[in-house]
Amino acid sequence: MSQKEGLRANSFQFTLEGEPFRILGGSIHYFRVPRAYWEDRLLKMRACGVNTLTTYVPWNLHEPERGVFNFQDQLDLKAYISLAAELGLWVILRPGPYICAEWDLGGLPSWLLRDKNMKLRTTYPGFTEAVNSFFDKLIPIIKPLQFEEGGPIIAVQVENEYGSYAKDEQYMPFIKEALLSRGTNELLLTSDNREGLKCGGVDGVLKTVNLQRLAYGTIQYLAYIQPQKPLLVMEYWSGWFDVWSESHHVFPAEDMLAVVSQILEPGVSINLYMFHGGTSFGFMNGAVANLGTYKPQVGSYDYDAPLSEAGDYTTKYQLLRNLFSQFHSEKLPEVPSLQARRVYEPVIIQQHLSLWESLQFTEPLKSEKPVNMENLPVNSNNGQSYGYTLYETTISSGGLLNSRNNVKDRALVFVDRHFVGVLDYKSVEFALPDGKGEQTLSLLVENCGRVNYGKALDDQRKGLVGDIVLNHVPLKDFTIYCLDMKPNFLKRLSAASQWNSVPQKPSFPGFFQGMLYVDGHPRDTFIRLPGWSKGVVFINGQNLGRHWSIGPQKTLYLPGPWLKSGNNQIIVFEEQKADDKLVFVENPDHGKTIDVYKYPFCVLL
Repeated sequence: MSQKEGLRANSFQFTLEGEPFRILGGSIHYFRVPRAYWEDRLLKMRACGVNTLTTYVPWNLHEPERGVFNFQDQLDLKAYISLAAELGLWVILRPGPYICAEWDLGGLPSWLLRDKNMKLRTTYPGFTEAVNSFFDKLIPIIKPLQFEEGGPIIAVQVENEYGSYAKDEQYMPFIKEALLSRGTNELLLTSDNREGLKCGGVDGVLKTVNLQRLAYGTIQYLAYIQPQKPLLVMEYWSGWFDVWSESHHVFPAEDMLAVVSQILEPGVSINLYMFHGGTSFGFMNGAVANLGTYKPQVGSYDYDAPLSEAGDYTTKYQLLRNLFSQFHSEKLPEVPSLQARRVYEPVIIQQHLSLWESLQFTEPLKSEKPVNMENLPVNSNNGQSYGYTLYETTISSGGLLNSRNNVKDRALVFVDRHFVGVLDYKSVEFALPDGKGEQTLSLLVENCGRVNYGKALDDQRKGLVGDIVLNHVPLKDFTIYCLDMKPNFLKRLSAASQWNSVPQKPSFPGFFQGMLYVDGHPRDTFIRLPGWSKGVVFINGQNLGRHWSIGPQKTLYLPGPWLKSGNNQIIVFEEQKADDKLVFVENPDHGKTIDVYKYPFCVLL
């Protein structure tokens, strides 16, 4: 294979190994699928008639602290690409450094924002130095997996949708050279929506387009600006993402099939984004800042894709399989059987630990003025990336508390540890009650997810990003607690002797603990939290993600491989309201639905 010619774009159609080749692609992100299920999802993809896997590479997971790299276990990119090859799939790699993907800060590590002058996605030296350091680690891993060396990687994307950002004309040539100079030798391509095509390209690199509907002559426009080249819809949006407090977005299967058929008919290649969305576990969801309104995305990345969040076949899958089979001379592989699911008995909450009692497991920091998450002197001086930060100071009177919009993104406010209100983007002030003498004012600030798309990337610092004023006077002398809820914190929490039986009126916020007993082989399930308000669920130390009663998402996906036979510890961090149990259901509840085309942000794209 290594002696043959890789993917080429020298005429109206792609060639691979010197023969005409149609890309029938699908996106599955290894970081959104439990490693134990990689093979299951890729086999299902292959059985649908897909011949090419595409995946992003999330820099923030692979380099969580500057100079500290992780390409092991769930993040073993080499193993994922090698598995794709074993199963007969080609690979288009999208290494970023920016990936969008409805992922926190578009996959860029938050420690970049410690530099107050940082200009992300530009040739600003602080950014290019970090990119070079990351690529020095990443590219040697993927280089042996390229087609020319006998591997499955047939193309590599240069950055992602830069035409929608376009702040620096020298940036895309820099990324291209960063890839080439380290030995990336396969076909290079860019990916943009219609508007982005005007300024998102780079010399010598194939342009591709992202779309959902065939309005505005988008594919014809691509052919016009890039004549005598093969056409590829790099992201055909099979569904859409969801944000908290709105509806679950769906794209009718018949509508999707009609567009895909029209794309394929004249010989255009396609990549389904997503083929299988999976889950943005933990605190990894991004957010949108559409028309000045901040909206955090939910943890489920079901995306109304052909394979559901838990890997189930949908109507879209069956329709696509029928369509794609027409482009294969041989019969498609048999469709793999589904993973079994199980409805476990409800977990009774047995123990409780208040937030205030948990503070002993984190080091307090002192500062005259508020310090944003990213600039806290924690995590080997890389700052805090995700979770919550508690800011406490002393006040001597009540009055008007105003955030000056410096709360990013949402703060529960307490006086002497009694809840008094919420500060967020919509509520920037309220009156504090008068008290006798000095009182402790506490603000528990949550990073709900950094914006992952648009011009606001440089402004995604979290926590308190400036002064909070009481009666127009800035508050000072803070004690700050980093509550990023990493595995080590959970271990210390679990071992604590201070856990109590759940009182009739438990303190909020607090941690609630119960045990899920699994008899026999663990199976997938979904957790539902009726009677709870907002917080985070952990199973055996794994962060499943946020729950929030405002919806639309009503269930959390719990993969069977993350459970064990016997007792499994479940800890719920709950902000304001708890029930006495957690319940399990067989199927997800993504909330009330709305057609994606009625969602204005999609139309703007």
